[in-house]
Amino acid sequence: MSNRRRNKNKNPFDLCKISPMNANQEKVIKSYDLGSNLVLHGFAGTGKTYLSLWLALDELLTNGQFYDRILIVRSVVPSRDMGFLPGSAKEKARIYEEPYKQICDELFDRGDGYEVLKMKNMVEFTTTSYLRGVTFNRSIVIVDEMQNMTFAELDTVMTRMGENSKIIYCGDFRQTDLTKQEDLAGIHKFLKITKKMGGFEYIEFNKEDIVRSGIVKDYIITKMEME
Repeated sequence: MSNRRRNKNKNPFDLCKISPMNANQEKVIKSYDLGSNLVLHGFAGTGKTYLSLWLALDELLTNGQFYDRILIVRSVVPSRDMGFLPGSAKEKARIYEEPYKQICDELFDRGDGYEVLKMKNMVEFTTTSYLRGVTFNRSIVIVDEMQNMTFAELDTVMTRMGENSKIIYCGDFRQTDLTKQEDLAGIHKFLKITKKMGGFEYIEFNKEDIVRSGIVKDYIITKMEME
């Protein structure tokens, strides 16, 4: 996702400004500003995670009296090859932070943006393995790669939500790593519940919304045509 606007005289830790690149991105921004919780689903490369993190950072930096932190949550359960990696479970999970490091470093136009945010306790990363007994108060929660979460994981995240918090779910249902039928059915059960309870805006990104690069868009469209 591009269309960033930089201020040459900006503070060294100012967030870059971005502009929506299509109607669905504009809808995300408007829905977020209206206070909705969000479910963003659709094709890879459409800027779902990028835009979610920018919105959360922008609000945290401008409305810090209301929110204390951004919490990024992912599941690592489907990745069965983690066992051979060295270190503790948390150290192994650090590899899953790389996309958010890249986004934050780009949004702040500096190579240590993500690490500085973590050091200031403005951004935290966790996996669904460490949520029992935790409450998310005064937090903007981004649940990424939700298509890789079982119903139990999605349920656990939702039931951790505390006071003065909002949540954004991101995912591409076409890219799930889950294989068991009962696990695959979990996300549909979860979405039925959230649609019935209200308070969520659902935005689906189509292949026309791909903004990562021309080659990614061409590849995905061609792959779909050949299936």
